Amino acid sequence: MAAGDGLVSMTPTSVVAAGTSSSATINTDGGVDYTNCHTLSLSGVFTSDFDNYLIVMTMDPVGADNAAVIYHRMRAAGSDNSTGSSYTWQRIYVTGTSVSGARTTGDIHQTFYIEGAANGMQHHVYGPALAQPTAFRTVVVSDVSSAAMYEHAGTHNQSTSYDGLTYFMNNPGTDGGRASGTVHVFGYEE
Repeated sequence: MAAGDGLVSMTPTSVVAAGTSSSATINTDGGVDYTNCHTLSLSGVFTSDFDNYLIVMTMDPVGADNAAVIYHRMRAAGSDNSTGSSYTWQRIYVTGTSVSGARTTGDIHQTFYIEGAANGMQHHVYGPALAQPTAFRTVVVSDVSSAAMYEHAGTHNQSTSYDGLTYFMNNPGTDGGRASGTVHVFGYEE
């Protein structure tokens, strides 16, 4: 493949799933199917080969309420970065004709919101493998109210090179505290 030809699938070197009866399987195309997970860690998906990445994820919260908060942390050498005050994020929520927003600074993780039984997420990660602060842009679309959208932007202020990330849910072991779906990481050819 010549430079600039598009997206390159990044196969994780390891995947760790946590939660009651949880599982995660790496597919031959590099994607990961996960079931009943409270926490899903992907390692080895960010390398020096690419500066920027696209993560495409589907998620179905487990339980009757079908709503959850999902977080992510950057990961290096098998450990999550939860350094206090290093994550900042901004969000816009749109449903029907209503628009609302929120901002959090100095957090220990990035936060996303998901609702309904059908959630899709595009998570853009800028410069994770570079020893510089990392930026994010994420769009989550769900089936609540026939269609709803969360738009997120965020930064992680640590000048560290990361090779992966961890997604985790609020309220483990309860409705909304676990999810099932697929996740696939792609490097952007430049």
